[in-house]
Amino acid sequence: MKVLIVHAHPEPKSFTAALRDQAVATLEAQGHEVQVSDLYAMNWNPVASADDFSSRENPEYLVYALEQRLGVKSQSLAPDIRQELDKLLWADLLILNFPIFWFSAPAMLKGWIDRVLVSGICYGGKRFYDQGGLSGKKALVTVTLGGREHMFGDGAIHGPLEDMLRPILRGTLAYVGFDVLEPFVAWHVPYISDEARKEFLTSYQQRLEHLSDDQPMQFPRLAQFDEALYPLPV
Repeated sequence: MKVLIVHAHPEPKSFTAALRDQAVATLEAQGHEVQVSDLYAMNWNPVASADDFSSRENPEYLVYALEQRLGVKSQSLAPDIRQELDKLLWADLLILNFPIFWFSAPAMLKGWIDRVLVSGICYGGKRFYDQGGLSGKKALVTVTLGGREHMFGDGAIHGPLEDMLRPILRGTLAYVGFDVLEPFVAWHVPYISDEARKEFLTSYQQRLEHLSDDQPMQFPRLAQFDEALYPLPV
């Protein structure tokens, strides 16, 4: 299996980085090929703009997704986007590895998503969910956060963590066709003991060693809808 880990944490010695390193070691020990995009170390540009295209179909008005689509055909995508897109298309499994910032992902990772999930390849028209351009690939979200586990869930102070991650799990990964696996979560990380952190690393190792046993989360399939995308009768 070919694995791309997209890592987004500003501190190289963070526990999030330790999870990244654990993933690399575990997956390589199983014989998998692994590439890592460390966005902060790469000084990744997270800003989608007209500079992402060496030439434009419409230089007077920027419709970003349309220019992405045309940029694929004309090979006018910026080199950093093309490099990451090539890694993404190479991979059988994508791991997004990041801390929760303000109920969401770091801006650096959001910018990778905005620029690399290119219209015309990853999605477009009715190529979404099970018909998305990246169908057949798997995705795993690995997150760290400061909150305790009991703070998340139905009736909990912050609500379900899945609600927080919905824009990534459904609106991004499932939308472009990935089989999305249940997230791996390391809770309360800044405040727990080293021993507790080691337990998370061990749990993550065990999870990665048995990914083939994971069943993907359930999301809409286009066969459940008519041509206008109204739900079909059950």
